[in-house]
Amino acid sequence: MRTTSALDVAAHLRLAVTRTARRLRQEAGGGLSPSLNAALATIERHGPLTPSELAARERIQRPTATRILARLEEDGLAQRTGDPADRRSSLVTATPDGRALLAELRNRKDAFLATRLAALDAEERAVLDRAAALLERVLEEGGA
Repeated sequence: MRTTSALDVAAHLRLAVTRTARRLRQEAGGGLSPSLNAALATIERHGPLTPSELAARERIQRPTATRILARLEEDGLAQRTGDPADRRSSLVTATPDGRALLAELRNRKDAFLATRLAALDAEERAVLDRAAALLERVLEEGGA
């Protein structure tokens, strides 16, 4: 059995994940940049959020979050309302159009990947399912 260092696995995994993410973005289409898509998905999943909370969750600077939010609002994918807890701030939510677009993009990506995975045997799919669970565990905040 071959011994592989953590650094070797990290490099291989990084490349595979990067290529997979790029291919899924290409298959989804939809016209959203990766940063707009990520921000909208975060708003949908964790919203309503203040712009500062979005910046923190996306690990971007507040001015960048403000520009992204402006674009999402302009496209009708997100909306701001006053924050009842802080009149100086606003809360951002995904609009019905934003949620529908995210669902459509996810469906396209899932369909593409499912077609590719169908070509594998059940054991290979089980290995990938286990690998996905391990990746989630490795990438959890504060996880080892």
